[in-house]
Amino acid sequence: MRVVIAEDSVLLREGLAGLLERFGHDVAAAVGDAPALVAAVAEQAPDIVIADVRMPPCFSDEGLRAVLELRAARPYLPVLVLSQYVEQTYAAELLDQAGAGGVGYLLKDRIGDVAQFAAAVTTVAGGGTVIDPEVVRQLLRGRGDPLARLTPREREVLSLVAEGRSNAAIARALFVSDAAVAKHIASILAKLDLPPDADDHRRVLAVLAYLRAAA
Repeated sequence: MRVVIAEDSVLLREGLAGLLERFGHDVAAAVGDAPALVAAVAEQAPDIVIADVRMPPCFSDEGLRAVLELRAARPYLPVLVLSQYVEQTYAAELLDQAGAGGVGYLLKDRIGDVAQFAAAVTTVAGGGTVIDPEVVRQLLRGRGDPLARLTPREREVLSLVAEGRSNAAIARALFVSDAAVAKHIASILAKLDLPPDADDHRRVLAVLAYLRAAA
């Protein structure tokens, strides 16, 4: 597959390129800042983008914001974010797009196996989702263990949401009405302490809570 890498550290950038080439991938571009990333994707049309969160000039969240910009223009572009920390606001926004193509968020210091990293790249490029459990933990910090509040039917509905099914598809699978599914989901979101003002991200956070409990 064709890969574009965005990483400001020269050594890490070259190391990633060499690693991916060793696994048979074509590194179409390896750049060191966010504007160069956007330009490289437009020119190379890669199968996946691998980007650091912190990049020049401010070394804050330029890389992650560039990834979100790219996803806005190309909703199905697979992206794998590498970081030393969790940028909660933009991480939630990125993961909220997981249903529209491959998304990954891995913490650099917790990647301990080259083969597993290569497998994560393949998974994301294929449309899957790879999320470091620590990212899930931080996004859900302070929420306790709310899944214990769900009824068996609500857990069943949430498991189908986690599979990426729409409300209509869930209704068909459970032989209930769309209105019943909507009512269950509203109850799930309320029990998970995901209020309406968090509407942009609360469905994905509900899924992350489910995945964490199932791990």
